[in-house]
Amino acid sequence: MTTPTIPAVEMPAASIWRFILPSLVGVLFFLLPVRFDGSYTILMGVLTELANAAIGDAGAWVVITILTVSAIVTPLVSWFRIDLLSSDHPWRHIVDVETPWVLLRMVGALCAWLIHFQLGPQWLWHESTGGVALYDLAAAIVTLFFFAAFLLPFLTDYGFMEFVGTSCRGVFRRIFNLPGRSAIDATASWLAAAAVGILITSQQYQRGYYSAREAAVIATNFSITSLPFCLFTTEFIGLGHMFITVYGCVFVLGVIAAIIVPRLPPLSRIPDDYFPGVGKQVHESTPEGQTLLQHAVQEATQRAATGPGPRRLVQSAIGNVLDIWFGLLPAVVAVAMAGMAIAEFTPIMRWISWPFIPVLELLQLPEAATAAPTMVVGFLDMFLPAALGQAIESELTRFVVCCVSLTQLIYMSEVGVLLLKSPLPLNFWNLVQIFFIRTLLMLPLAALAGHMIY
Repeated sequence: MTTPTIPAVEMPAASIWRFILPSLVGVLFFLLPVRFDGSYTILMGVLTELANAAIGDAGAWVVITILTVSAIVTPLVSWFRIDLLSSDHPWRHIVDVETPWVLLRMVGALCAWLIHFQLGPQWLWHESTGGVALYDLAAAIVTLFFFAAFLLPFLTDYGFMEFVGTSCRGVFRRIFNLPGRSAIDATASWLAAAAVGILITSQQYQRGYYSAREAAVIATNFSITSLPFCLFTTEFIGLGHMFITVYGCVFVLGVIAAIIVPRLPPLSRIPDDYFPGVGKQVHESTPEGQTLLQHAVQEATQRAATGPGPRRLVQSAIGNVLDIWFGLLPAVVAVAMAGMAIAEFTPIMRWISWPFIPVLELLQLPEAATAAPTMVVGFLDMFLPAALGQAIESELTRFVVCCVSLTQLIYMSEVGVLLLKSPLPLNFWNLVQIFFIRTLLMLPLAALAGHMIY
């Protein structure tokens, strides 16, 4: 007895265009490399840079205003239960949060005022601590997430992820034991920013397209350092002439880590449960009678049919912007300032990094004592390894530091805070474990590559 063949589904032209046109917009802004101001970036990056240039020095006041409003409104709603928004308002969750997040928002706002007016101890407002947190990180996040909130849906809500995921699922499932749609997370992170990849992953998990384990693996292994930042780091540490080699090494190391790290605790112990109340919403199988391409287009058009209209798109985007501005910005300012102050004004990082000195010496890397702190400061902020690595004279050691820092992925000033704030099943201790597992795995491989090159 033969299994009946399922005929290919005929899709109206209007359904196909509803998938194609919005997806082209998403690809244009997120995935198409363009040359701008002498380097390669993406259109969303161009928009962000132009916006930052237009805002200029007023960017600090934009951040301070947002943080102050967040610090005032959040306790009014969360503590004093003043109904500034009705209980069923779609934005209510933004200002109705648990006490630790209320306190963090208040601390973030206070830090911003102290930094801007250089009040309090120097370690708080110094240009390499609070100055970086407020003027560099927070100001960039304001514009980045504003454009991301409005443009990301074109990439995620109209079938493009379904098309890519269905087409690539075999490769990703065999190599990484992940759904094919995770390919787009890695691509968006690579060309845009790691935070963008985490935002996509979090949304897809809440919608039932990733299990808890899959979402945690993708967020910690595929939210890779963006191509523009890799260029910046390589040049900042004095290896601009080696960029192609450095990034080739980073790519290979990243693939190796993505294969090995998810098979180790803590990620391997996370269950394949789906978001509560949503359940599994994706099934990766090709019906008989359809080619993989036909099935990919069918999945994409079906998703596009449920994509938001203009009004719902704008409402959702504004909600996402406010969530990031009110929730993430205060944490970035407070955590980044504290982390960089610890690295710059205390010996704590030198103490923690001491065990790395004999490891670096065993790997025959010059200036091991100077390089050791760069192995751990990346947990606080992704800028720190390159900043500290500038002082290393050995190009071999700087090459290793650069490669390791670009593959550690977990840094608390942005990615870590975003992961802890997300519904993904990851806590602070999990992030510490994943960071050091990746570091201990990448260090000898980067050293081996460095010795082969030099």
